[in-house]
Amino acid sequence: MITLRGRLKAALAAAGLAIAGSLAAVSAQAQTVLRVRPFGDLKTIDPMVTSDYMVRNHAYMIYDTLFAQDETGAIKPQMVERFTTSPDGLTWTFVLRDGLKFHDGAAVTATDVVASLKRWGERDGLGQQLMAHTASLTATDPATVTLVLKDRWGLVLDALGKPSSMLPVIMPERIARTPSSQPITDPVGSGPFMMVRSEWSPGAKIVYVRAPTYVPRAEPPSGLAGGKRANVDRVEWLVIPDAQTALNALQAGEIDIFEEMPPDMLPLVRNNPKITVGRLSALQGVMRFNQSQPPFNNQVLRQAILRLVDQEQALRAYVDDKGLYAVCASFYMCDSPYFTRAGWPATDIAAARRMVRESGYDGARIVVLDATETALSPATQVVAQAMREIGLNVDYQAMDWGTLSSRRTSKNPVAQGGWSIFLSGPAAPDMSDPVGHLALRSNCDAAWFGWPCDETIEKLRAAFTMEPTLEGRRKIAEAVQERALTTVPYVPVGQFWLVRAHQANLTGLLTPGLPVYWNVAKPR
Repeated sequence: MITLRGRLKAALAAAGLAIAGSLAAVSAQAQTVLRVRPFGDLKTIDPMVTSDYMVRNHAYMIYDTLFAQDETGAIKPQMVERFTTSPDGLTWTFVLRDGLKFHDGAAVTATDVVASLKRWGERDGLGQQLMAHTASLTATDPATVTLVLKDRWGLVLDALGKPSSMLPVIMPERIARTPSSQPITDPVGSGPFMMVRSEWSPGAKIVYVRAPTYVPRAEPPSGLAGGKRANVDRVEWLVIPDAQTALNALQAGEIDIFEEMPPDMLPLVRNNPKITVGRLSALQGVMRFNQSQPPFNNQVLRQAILRLVDQEQALRAYVDDKGLYAVCASFYMCDSPYFTRAGWPATDIAAARRMVRESGYDGARIVVLDATETALSPATQVVAQAMREIGLNVDYQAMDWGTLSSRRTSKNPVAQGGWSIFLSGPAAPDMSDPVGHLALRSNCDAAWFGWPCDETIEKLRAAFTMEPTLEGRRKIAEAVQERALTTVPYVPVGQFWLVRAHQANLTGLLTPGLPVYWNVAKPR
């Protein structure tokens, strides 16, 4: 008879993981190995060419940044030892910490910083805003970077310390000189772990080891800031698409962390003393349109979908526990200081059906991409069915997240492999204010996938960065929302929380809103 453990080992071996063999090898080397089931797969290693969260998580493993956000949301120095600002607010001087090195042993210099920031500034929303206000960015000596602004701009530290996707990471100048439209292939970084590129097997495994060149800050870790200490020798991300197989591996002790465990599995582990479960920070469900192709280059049709989507219905397809989701009638996160319900329309299926007719929709095929292993897959299926019921010709296509993240970069017609809609769940830092908002950016080809284009929103976003008062910024944020309710760059599908399960014997596991693995300790 084949036991459950035998079936599990066979399933993992079929996935290319060979956990039993690697356990023996690690034991022989007396290493501590942290095994993680991430939510998806890593398809590229360049954090500047995509906002994909697997790439973001990879970036936090191998890179560091000049500044970072602590657990209170304050921006703190990270690679910077000290900085000064001139009385007129135009000249910023940053001095790097002593002893900073890249994984190849080369010293981190101001020249590396300048090249890295310039590349980042071509792609990221906040980076683009910063560079638009920059007169010069120079290395004045090996440890000193000088930023001179054209005008007083109040978000310099917010930009350099921004969390989540499209991070202003610091990489060697030779790598940072790669055009921002071309993915880098060299993973030499500046952070607490090094990628073992020779062991990277897309669809199976990504491996990191402690970086001996990295010197952490002396402060304790706080949020994404402070001392980033690699307390394990090796971290393995094991790609296990099937959630039940991942749960079996967790319960058998063959993985240590199960990221984004489906909430319907909570009852299966709740009474297991060897497993700890926690809620991670909130995400916003985003229904994104491809505006570069019909039919969603039609504004009225996008407005129809806004009236169609019922957040409660969509989110309850993911989870029934009200502690894990919230209806949020806004483009901003519910706990954002810029949250507003201004102008938000009620769900009205009859109105949505009428607007479809008024749009002149001609029955064109609508390709809906669904990454079936993600939390928003059930919501994707609910919304796809609702679209069919108001007369839209929906072509639902199931795939894994890696395939979706590749497909969504295409501007081709659907007949040539293009797409019309996908759902994603950006983290709170990417969805809380007009200037850093991933999905409200409407700067055409420089915008997030879907490429909305609206001059009014872009002028308001620029005005937001120049407004000195919170009250003034709130008014601008409300104006952005009112305009976006007309242009509809995307439709919010509500707010939800992911669940992480891990072995109870792990210590130091941080919860800054995204998965990081420094500070984590595991018994040998």
